[in-house]
Amino acid sequence: MKLTWLGHSSFRMEIGGQTLLIDPWLNGNPMLDEKHHDAAIAGATRILLTHAHFDHVADTVELARKLDIPVVGQFDLMSHWEEHEGLATVGFNKGGTVDLDGVKVTMVHATHSSSFAAPNGPHVPGTECGYMIEHGGRTIYFSGDTDVMADMQVFHDLHAPEIGILCAGGHFTMDMRRAAYAARTFFDFKTVIPCHYRTFPLLEQSADALKEALPGVDVIEPEVMKTLDL
Repeated sequence: MKLTWLGHSSFRMEIGGQTLLIDPWLNGNPMLDEKHHDAAIAGATRILLTHAHFDHVADTVELARKLDIPVVGQFDLMSHWEEHEGLATVGFNKGGTVDLDGVKVTMVHATHSSSFAAPNGPHVPGTECGYMIEHGGRTIYFSGDTDVMADMQVFHDLHAPEIGILCAGGHFTMDMRRAAYAARTFFDFKTVIPCHYRTFPLLEQSADALKEALPGVDVIEPEVMKTLDL
């Protein structure tokens, strides 16, 4: 599997012959220079979304049309875009699993919020979520925006992910200390990759606290547009 951080919570994941754009935020993302936009999306086969906040979905409609690829995510949001934007979508819900040509994606719970701006105020199309992404006997947990949850014990028991991609910037999500608690208490990760940090001054700027709290775990601070071979 190859994983490329696009800054904030946006990733390009190459797995099982698929190239997934997860929560792709390009335009306005202060971490991703415009010169990298084409490389970030090249060859993408699907867009996978965790919730409807602008910093996760702002480019979705444009990208789906430009690349002519489906959007995968929570049923209510997918139904909204299919009806109002004419997008091809795969809508499912928490506890459900979809098979993306050999890559199995299970939607799991997250605790956050989910909305986008509309003419008459915020529109709330469904709820926030995370994902278990499995291929070739390996499983990756993509937390989406969330706090620590006791549900994470169930996630471990059912899926046993070896890689955790965890939001850890604080303010809007769990911070490094809370992310470390989640990883240490509920999971047995071999690798942890923090995200949703460094984007803005009010977010945490370093993963040192995460590293210190998880001895024996390979905590990788990603670099924008530097591909990790996992």
